[in-house]
Amino acid sequence: MKKTFSSLALGIGTSLLAGTALADGVTLRALMEDVPETTIIESMLPEFEKKTGIKVEFEKVGYGDMHDKLVAQLVSGESDYNLLEVDFLWAGEFPAAGWLEDLKPYAEKTGFDMSALIPSTMELLGNTEDFMPQVPMYNYSMGLIYRTDLLNDPDLKAAYKSETGQELAAPKTLEEYVQIAKFMKAQGKVNGAAMQGQKGDPNAMEFSNYLFSAGGEYLDADGKVVLASEAGEKALTLYKDAINNAAQTGALSATLDDTMRLMCSGEAFSMVTYWWMLPQIDNAESCPDVAGKVALSVMPGGHGESGGWGWGIAKNVPQEEKDAAWTFITWVQSKDVAVARALQGHAPVRADVYTDAEVLAKYPFYKDAMAVVESGKSFPIFTYSAQYEDTLGTQVSLAASGDATVTDALQAAATGLTDLMNK
Repeated sequence: MKKTFSSLALGIGTSLLAGTALADGVTLRALMEDVPETTIIESMLPEFEKKTGIKVEFEKVGYGDMHDKLVAQLVSGESDYNLLEVDFLWAGEFPAAGWLEDLKPYAEKTGFDMSALIPSTMELLGNTEDFMPQVPMYNYSMGLIYRTDLLNDPDLKAAYKSETGQELAAPKTLEEYVQIAKFMKAQGKVNGAAMQGQKGDPNAMEFSNYLFSAGGEYLDADGKVVLASEAGEKALTLYKDAINNAAQTGALSATLDDTMRLMCSGEAFSMVTYWWMLPQIDNAESCPDVAGKVALSVMPGGHGESGGWGWGIAKNVPQEEKDAAWTFITWVQSKDVAVARALQGHAPVRADVYTDAEVLAKYPFYKDAMAVVESGKSFPIFTYSAQYEDTLGTQVSLAASGDATVTDALQAAATGLTDLMNK
């Protein structure tokens, strides 16, 4: 295993726009996922061009089209995309193929401070003390969003106490969470959990939260596959229980959009999901049935799935374009710009943005969001991470539907991971 990133004490931005004169007139082109985060940054691009003379053009596409479009350019003689938005699932593949510039020398040369970036967001993208292929862009770690009004309902509290002998309160363990979710479903008013059980990315990401919360891991410190463990069995058993006895009808084929709709309409008690969905759900205009009645927490058990995007620079482009791309990265990830993005709904990667007074005044829950991000653990990052989502998702689906035993499915998922890592 590579030595993991701890910190880069590089001294904050002594020359944030160093080399701008040389880059004046350069056009940066980036293939971007068509999501609100991209729109937020896009609205700020005229400010950057005015400051630097560097024009930035975003080509926005759906996530499913991004990987292949990027790879086609990165394997060519010269990439049309010189500024790169890279998903964490490609953070093993792209550097291994030699497609990404090492950004550490750029940071050292310009004095850009990386220490404000939350360590988990750096590790997620394959950064080490010796090699920095990406700078974190935004985060989508997962936690638990739940209904506080249902937890505080006197009738539900009395019924739960009568049934279990315990107080109805926010769950502290994975077992407690599944128990409460099943109880809520049994009351007949709401689904206990809105779950994204479609095999592939949806259920692979969702199950990862159960695994980490149960104390399980995909890999140990030496890089050995340890998924088929006692903790792994507990996680998959509880996941199967939840999707069959707490979730909505059709959960095994549901996606993130389905869970969002259920939670927003007041048809679910909870959802294990990306933390940045809270402001969308806690919105009186878009979700009037639940706004003011929801809260966010770290996944019960202490750790959820961590995910995120990073900025990279294509290796197969002229140096002046690389310099311009670095100028943009240091600008867009500077504190002032990151705060401005956060005030529009950005999911930050800088600790000082989560603690900024103006941000907290608008979004008090960012205090809880920071805990979700800091405690997040990563899906295995290697050349075939994206393919492993499908392998894992298939086995989780087989176990959840009863077409495979938990033990067999878990072993098959572990074997699949070992095979892909040895490929």
